[in-house]
Amino acid sequence: MGYKDFIDLSYKPKDDIVCQFRVEPAKGISVKRAAEMVAGESSVGTWTDVSTMKPRIKKIGARIFSIKGKNVKIAYPSILFEKGNMPQILSSIAGNVFGMKAVEGLRLDDVSFPRSITNSFQGPLYGIKGIRKLLGVKKRPFVGTIVKPKIGLNESEHAKVAYDAWSGGIDIVKDDENLSSQKFNKFEKRIVKTLKMRDKAEKETGEKKVYMANVTADVGTMLRRAEFVKDNGGRYMMVDIHTVGWSALETLREANDDLKLVMHAHRAGHAAFTKDPRHGISMRVISQITRLIGLDQLHVGTAVGKMFETKQDVLNNCDALRSNMNGIKTTMPVSSGGLHACMIPALVKIFGNDFIIQAGGGVHGHKDGTVAGAKSMRQALDAAMNDIPLKECAKKNKELATAIRQWD
Repeated sequence: MGYKDFIDLSYKPKDDIVCQFRVEPAKGISVKRAAEMVAGESSVGTWTDVSTMKPRIKKIGARIFSIKGKNVKIAYPSILFEKGNMPQILSSIAGNVFGMKAVEGLRLDDVSFPRSITNSFQGPLYGIKGIRKLLGVKKRPFVGTIVKPKIGLNESEHAKVAYDAWSGGIDIVKDDENLSSQKFNKFEKRIVKTLKMRDKAEKETGEKKVYMANVTADVGTMLRRAEFVKDNGGRYMMVDIHTVGWSALETLREANDDLKLVMHAHRAGHAAFTKDPRHGISMRVISQITRLIGLDQLHVGTAVGKMFETKQDVLNNCDALRSNMNGIKTTMPVSSGGLHACMIPALVKIFGNDFIIQAGGGVHGHKDGTVAGAKSMRQALDAAMNDIPLKECAKKNKELATAIRQWD
């Protein structure tokens, strides 16, 4: 079969995984030829004809059914995949193809999964509706922060920073991606101290508060840490999805049927393969995969702040998390990276209400400290939700006024 006979422009996808690629062929190779090689390598073909090829195998090969410029759509019959096995699926559609000489660049921009595949994954346990019910917040976006500095504080210092943020009005406090269980800040001790401060803040404010504990480690350790969080009254766990890998996430999600924790996905490392528009995998695809496996929240970029994604990129990522996916629950988008109170009106216009505004430096970097920084975030959010200009709101809120002088 070789790398040929994979084009059928009359084909109508049915029970197929449909992938949209952007193909940048190598010099001297056409888009059509490069696309054939991608379709063959990612399904049943190889570089030459082989005597072991059977007619029935040819029938289940990938089919290129659309070529528009460099945008190519390929349908993969679901029979090619082991249901519920994301590593195997990605080893096919996003495996060897990126390293082929025939492509100077290859970008997997979008994936559509048929019901036969989506039904084999658990999806989020809570989703957006479940998170709102858990925290008792009916309409507005959630306001979160990250303990800063991201690494170096001891357990008591960490818990105090979290308490100050909650006291000022923050809903959600999370560990940063590289804080796990270092010598100066042990996981178990940090969890106990921080959750104790959470309980104190809840009593004082009358609001539900959340601590996202980073359980990232080897699979066995992650499971033990997640259990420890649950046993100590925690409601959330956080995991660095790319560094632990898809199989680890599937194992953690399966265990969460018993743990019943909200699962927060940090995307540390994603830009190594999502940032180049000519090569790699889009954040939209990562969003789809993360949702299918079953994480309840995911960082998707900011469109403002310090991250590279454009407004359209962020909207595409949000769509992947919140649009219909054959009954799979939605995943909550998280906006995080260089944010502060002055950006909140713009963020609400971009994201709507169903998202988390997560500011680290924008809370702890406030001139008057963490409590004031947290208050400025809630004040800005209240203004945005009531269509009040920030500077108007700042006349009666000194914390917001300071934030505007500091960062606007």
